[in-house]
Amino acid sequence: LVGGVVVILFGKFQDKWNDPTVGRFIQLFPSAMAATITFGVAPLLFVQLVYPRQVYAAAIVSGWFWLLIVVVAIVAYYLLYAASFSQSTSGRRADLYLSLTLIAFVYISYVYSSVFSLAERPNVYKLLYAQSQSGWVLNPDVGSVIFRWLHMVLGAVTVGSYFVGLVGRENQQAYDVARRFFLWAMIAAMIVGLAYLFTFGDILVPFMRTPAVWYLMAAIVLSLGSLHFFFRRRFAISGVFLFTSLLGMVAIRHTVRLLHLRDIYDPSSYAVKPQWSVFTLFLFCLLIATAVIWYMLRLFFSKREQPS
Repeated sequence: LVGGVVVILFGKFQDKWNDPTVGRFIQLFPSAMAATITFGVAPLLFVQLVYPRQVYAAAIVSGWFWLLIVVVAIVAYYLLYAASFSQSTSGRRADLYLSLTLIAFVYISYVYSSVFSLAERPNVYKLLYAQSQSGWVLNPDVGSVIFRWLHMVLGAVTVGSYFVGLVGRENQQAYDVARRFFLWAMIAAMIVGLAYLFTFGDILVPFMRTPAVWYLMAAIVLSLGSLHFFFRRRFAISGVFLFTSLLGMVAIRHTVRLLHLRDIYDPSSYAVKPQWSVFTLFLFCLLIATAVIWYMLRLFFSKREQPS
């Protein structure tokens, strides 16, 4: 979603607003945001469940920034619809709406990075809350937050570029734009990721002694493999490599969080009594949502004419 907006806005398309791939993506954005929210809520709730005191405390320190995410997300959703309605009549309007949407996404993503990085540092948010209870406080360690945030955003641009290339694989111009973004976003993400590694401070050495180092190496190799197959138009293999590398990044983030909290909190030390009936209901609803979204996507990408 974020990466697609970046590629469409800043990609060097000739006659952009009449390009079929650009038009298709702009029409797809509202559905993509609905899918993003649907699949994004569950991980957010589970992280808050496993790290309740840390996440809630950090969110309280940045309370107003955190609550505004809901408002900003709703505005961004409407802006995407406005862009999809205006694209066929006025490229300038679509450009404006997508630019405002990107600003909204930048805000949401940065607040997320700030709050979740703050949640890994209980001593910091304890001190911040003692100094101010206004709710207008972000993580002051901008150096670590900015690299963490940029790594995620550049990764998003890489993924967005992949989908632009996949959807526009029959459109040489769209594929060339996607290929350039895929290459440079991946290179930038690797450089920023290396810089982020050196912000770990006293957990850097313990991190090097964990299996996460091997996850990191595997993720880098898989990312490069994804780039190679993307350039050869082997989209299926490229996609498998790309999303497997993302799983490696998730495992690395989990290890970093555990190391930051190692002397304060260990989620594995708590006895867990799962409520399987509730989880089954959740899983059932998730599967229904997945099936509905899949059906919507099939309708969207169907070549036959759809009824109005």
